[in-house]
Parts: sequence; C-alpha cells; structure tokens
Amino acid sequence: MYPVPDGDTGTNMMLTLRSITTHVDPLQGQEGLDVICTAAAQGALMGARGNSGVILAQIMRGICSTIREAHEAGTLIDAEVVSQALTAASDGAYQAVGDPVEGTIITVMREAATAAADLVASTPSAELAGVFSAAGDAADAAVARTPEQLDVLAQAGVVDAGASGLALFFDAAREVLTGRPVPEPEYQPPPAGVVSKTPADAPAQTQSSIADLRYEVMYFLDTDDDNIADFKKAWAEIGDSIAVVGGDGTFNCHIHTDHIGESIEAGIAIGRPYQIRVTDLLEEAAEHAESAFVTAELGITTPPTTTPATFAPVDVTEPDTCAVVAIAAGAGVIELLESQGARVVEGGQSMNPSVADLLEAINSVPAGNVVILPNNKNIIAVAEQAAKASTVRSVAVVPTTNVVQAIALLVNFNPANNAEVNATTLTSGFGTTGFGTTGFGTTGFGTTGFGTTGLGNVTYGEVTHAVRGSDTPAGPAKVGDWLGISAAGIEIVASSPLEATTKLLQTLITDDHELLTLIAGEGADETEQITEWLKSEHPELEVEPHQGGQPHYRYFLGLE
Repeated sequence: MYPVPDGDTGTNMMLTLRSITTHVDPLQGQEGLDVICTAAAQGALMGARGNSGVILAQIMRGICSTIREAHEAGTLIDAEVVSQALTAASDGAYQAVGDPVEGTIITVMREAATAAADLVASTPSAELAGVFSAAGDAADAAVARTPEQLDVLAQAGVVDAGASGLALFFDAAREVLTGRPVPEPEYQPPPAGVVSKTPADAPAQTQSSIADLRYEVMYFLDTDDDNIADFKKAWAEIGDSIAVVGGDGTFNCHIHTDHIGESIEAGIAIGRPYQIRVTDLLEEAAEHAESAFVTAELGITTPPTTTPATFAPVDVTEPDTCAVVAIAAGAGVIELLESQGARVVEGGQSMNPSVADLLEAINSVPAGNVVILPNNKNIIAVAEQAAKASTVRSVAVVPTTNVVQAIALLVNFNPANNAEVNATTLTSGFGTTGFGTTGFGTTGFGTTGFGTTGLGNVTYGEVTHAVRGSDTPAGPAKVGDWLGISAAGIEIVASSPLEATTKLLQTLITDDHELLTLIAGEGADETEQITEWLKSEHPELEVEPHQGGQPHYRYFLGLE
C-alpha cells in the first residue's frame, strides 16, 4: 500500500524545499518572476527525496508553472491565478502517483485547492491572504480526517505525516501574508514507561507493506516525455508507491519494490538513469525507531550530525595503481579505515550515500583503478551503479556488509594490482560458499560463508538491542533487550550490553582464534569490563579495542 511509513517524510519534504531555496536564492534581486518560478520548479524536481518529496515537488511545479505562465502573459498574479495554481498543483499531485490513495498528502492538496476555488468563485474581491487562509483551513481539516480514510493511521493513532507537512506549507504562507504565526506543534509525550510503537509493533497492515516491498529506488531519468506512460506501466508490474514527476526530457522517479535491478533496467531501456539511490525501507524504519528508543529510554545522546566530507575531482595521474573507497559511519571507524589508506564516504544504516556521492569520491583519487567497499548490504546496489557510471576509472565492488570485514580484507589489498584483481582477491575472503540467503540479515551469509574458510579467517559478530518484541532462535526478546548476533543469526538475548557481548564472544571464540578486533559504538562504556573478562576467560587471545563511534550498534566484533 501507499504510503509506507518509512520514518523520513519530514526530512524528505524539507530537503525538497531546501533544494528550491538553493536554486532560487542566487537569483534574488534579479527581475523576472518567470525566472524565479523556473528555478523553483527545477529545484523541486532535482531535490525531491522519497515519495513525499516527489509529490511535494510536483505540487510546487504545478504552482510555479501556472504563475510563470500568467506572468509571461502579462496577467496580474491575483487570487484567481493563485487559485488556478493550487488546482494545477492538485492535478499534478494525482498524476505523479501510480495508484493514488486518499487520506494522504494528495487528499489535503485537493481539499485546499477546492476551498481556494470556492472562495474565488463566491467572492470576486478575494485577496491572496484570503485564498491561502481558506486553503490552509481546509488543509488542517483534511489532515485531521486522514485517520478516517486510512485504517493504518487510525490503528496507530496518528495523522498522515506528508499531509501534515503540506498543511505546514500553508501555515507558512499565511504567516508571510497575514503575520499570523505558524502554530506551535502539538505533541503529547507517551505516558511514563510507554515506548512509542516501532514499525514491528504497529498494525499488521503496516508491517506487511514494508516487508512485501522492501526497497525504495529513486533516480533521475533523461528520456523523451512520450516514453513515460509505458515506463509507469512497466514499473507497475514490479512495485507500488510509484511517483514520476518532471517533463521536458528530465524526470524524478520513485518506486517501492523488491526488484532493484529491474526497476533500474526499466529506465536504461528508454533513457539514461542517474543519481540512483536505493534504501532498505524495513531497516531504515527500524533504525529510526531504534534511535528514538536509545535516546529516550537508555539515556544515550546522539551527537550532532557532521557535514559529510566533499571530495574535489582530480585527474588520473597514476593509471596503473588502485585506490579504495569505503563507506562507514562513526568518527573512530572512519579514522581506522583512513589509516589503512581508504577514501571514506560517510554513510551506513539510515544514511545511505547516493551514486553521485560515491562517484565524487571515486573521482577524487589519482589512481586509475578503484575498489569500493560498501560495508552495508543496502549500499551494495548503489556501489555497483557507481562502478558502472564511472567512465574514467576502472571500478569494482567487493560486497562487504560490515566495516569489520573491510578492516580485515584491507590487509590483503595491493595498490599495485588493478581493480578486478583486487576485487577477486578480496571477495574470495568470503569463503567457499560466499553469501547465502538464510544467514544474518536479509541476504545474509551462507552456512560456511565469511570467516570459517575465507581469506583473513575472520569471524564476525555484533551487539545491538531489540526495538521490538519477538521470538528469536535464542529465545523471546522484548523491547530493550540486548542481542548478540553472528553470521548465523541471533545467538544471544541478554539484559545488558556487557552480558550480550561476553556471551556472544563465548559462543564465537575457538582455539584457532588469535586476535579480536573490538569496535565500540556510540554510548558504549563496557570495553574495559569486556577486556578484563577476556583476560580471565581467554588469556591467549590478543585484543585490539577501538572507539568506533558507530550509531545503532554497541559493538562490532571481528575474530581472526
């Protein structure tokens, strides 16, 4: 169903509007409303993120195109023109989605446009402030009704997030035109001891909608406008939540699907897809819920987000050498990878970099060959697209799903080899059966995958906490329990991170292991206790502790 509650609605709408201001701000002081409207429409198209952002972009394009056309015709931009612009925005919003669902942002836009049109029809002397007041009042009322139109909202006790975002747009317009302050957000904290619902705690309809269509795929597509109708039909066969906006040869395309490759190939068949972004909706939703739980219930404060590093392009001056681009989160983890010679792009769970981000890093090294270490299964497909998109350097992808793997494999990286040779050498480190379908995570590891027979002889584990109650192979887990996870799945359910880590290590350590790499995440303060336990229980094991600072995971473990 649409919409899938992926936890990013507000962020996606904000980024879309921020792109508009980025395109418009440099034009301040220039004459010509047509120029401003054109820039705003282009900014909306290029900056749209997620389903909500794509639909908002279409709304803004409808408004801007109507006002631009009126200005070019010499028509005064009055209440009637603005009402027509809101109607165009509503029509565009419905056209943007493959299967419109009421009780969402598109419903609110329609109700707002209808109220504006009714006011202009009944009051010929209506002014702009009146039009936006009528539209805003209708939007507020429509938002309040969204739970009546979507059972999943009623069951969760919330209104639609995208609809609320659009209502805020009208609130801001009223503030500019009338001076009425934007209302303070109404928020009622949950009662003491009550944890907000996570996606898995939510009604079954919500869970199945995420699990059945796991991935969000977005990209820009250069193609003839006449191809879009058939393109939408092709996408309708492999997914839903389809939104395609744009025109004049450039489109912003969004789909929820299980078929990443097919969704991209559909664009390749008719044109040039670029800036491809792939997001795992299920894990992203869980990570957002986890961050909220950690902050509220466990007293761990997430540090401010840093601005991702930008990389300046350079010429290929070392064509016969190879460089490494790795994706990682956490200052300590990034520093560790950089010390091994990797160019690091900041990213990971809930912060997947785009193809453009990876290409920027690729083009910043003087080497003619590059190996990408995604270090997260959600980023592998994006890394592969970046490798294909690189036209100057030869690029290969080693499908690492965790930084511990990357740290171990980089020991075997040879900058004198080309990308293909290095990728083959490093990939062989995942063992004789490689990746499987029943191991840890959705794609997981095979039963004898990375660690037992592979290059580097690394056994991998991680410690995190449960964001929902469920039955696990290690027994029942409730919200807040700590989980010890290996390549085989959940091994430990414990009441504390110390207990989860030591019990997991007891399960993983064998007589063949000589070295433990222990990477502590945000808020982890059990490292000294863990090392003392290891000295007592496994004195023969050398321990290398690192302060990784990675979010979501208390500890990463790598045994060699």
